[in-house]
Amino acid sequence: MFEVVKWEKREHKGAMIRLPQRATKSACAYDIYSPCNISIPVGCSAMIWTDIKVKLKDDQVCLLNVRSSMGKFPIMLANTQGWIDADYYGNEGNDGNIGLNLLNISKKPYEIKEGDRIGQAMIVKFCTFDDNVDTVRSGGFGSTGT
Repeated sequence: MFEVVKWEKREHKGAMIRLPQRATKSACAYDIYSPCNISIPVGCSAMIWTDIKVKLKDDQVCLLNVRSSMGKFPIMLANTQGWIDADYYGNEGNDGNIGLNLLNISKKPYEIKEGDRIGQAMIVKFCTFDDNVDTVRSGGFGSTGT
């Protein structure tokens, strides 16, 4: 379930935040909307904090990608794909704020307007081995190591 992050952890306090939604009844992923206007120069990346979070079960992960239509410009996630674990939700660092770091690999600046669809989130169930991991997340984005 997608939610807006706590007010004090929001990056765009004046923006109207739109929760992700599927475009069609058969869509496997939820479109993510930009909460801001931004221009990404050629060869540069920009982190867009969406001010949304996702509540997952312990055996679920949220996979992030750019929308397939963005490939014609071309724009990509700077790390090629995002993974959100269940324990990212509500963390003390940023309350689980989902960020998309978009990289412009085209030959012209890429313009994003508030409300544009900038990514997709797909919820996937996964299995683990019995490896007895009991480490607890202590922060937000990138907090589990290098």
